[in-house]
Amino acid sequence: MSGAVVTAGAGGSPLPIQIAAMAGRSVIRLIRQPAAIIPSVIFPLFLLAVNAGGLNAATDLPGFPTDSYITFAIAFTFIQSAIFSTMNAGQNLAQDIENGFFSRLVLTPMRPSALMAGQLAGLVLLGQFQALVYFAVGVAAGAEFAAGVGGYFVLAALVSIISIGFGGIGLIMAIRTGSGEAVQGMFPLMFVLLFFSSMTLPRNLIEQDWYRFLATINPVSYLIEAIRSLFITGWDGEALALGFGIATLIAVLSIAFAARSLKGRMLK
Repeated sequence: MSGAVVTAGAGGSPLPIQIAAMAGRSVIRLIRQPAAIIPSVIFPLFLLAVNAGGLNAATDLPGFPTDSYITFAIAFTFIQSAIFSTMNAGQNLAQDIENGFFSRLVLTPMRPSALMAGQLAGLVLLGQFQALVYFAVGVAAGAEFAAGVGGYFVLAALVSIISIGFGGIGLIMAIRTGSGEAVQGMFPLMFVLLFFSSMTLPRNLIEQDWYRFLATINPVSYLIEAIRSLFITGWDGEALALGFGIATLIAVLSIAFAARSLKGRMLK
């Protein structure tokens, strides 16, 4: 869908129609760029295979919550895919800014909320596709899913909120810098948050005090643990409440800051 079609159809239209137009453009752009999808699906699975093979002995530790390390480790693949959401959302918007599409869009009655919702629509779709792939591969590889059929819908809802939250962070970077390279520069920082979390061991089994402290104050740990609880425990109210609460907080804050930044850029 071309920029001209989007802007022409958006002028003077109600907000839902504007959102649908931008969401359609986002989804079509995503489908037309398989090179942006394949790495975000394959790399987390590759890292899962490496960790499951190299750290399987951790299941022998007293107090380890499961005898299947892949059941324990699969949760981090969903969070790692959300990090790719940060890059995808930011780079798509940065590309629109760099190629002038954003400048043309400012000349139309397009509302900032419609632009942001449209940008995030493709990420939610990608997040659901990734979640289905990770779930299917994990179960095929021997991972257990204690929450049952109903638990998958909870997992899908949590993945959507996480994708929106991290995608909002990518939008902030794109709006403020207008540079795809600056957005890419966030990638190592986001991975630091992932590795200094409880992705490889439960927090109560981390012996190093400084590492356990970082994992405890790291919000990513609670996102991982919420997803992990669906696989290992089934229905852990505390873990799910913390996961949904933190994911929602990240989503609200990132979208609020992105909206504020977007309004400022549109006034320039």
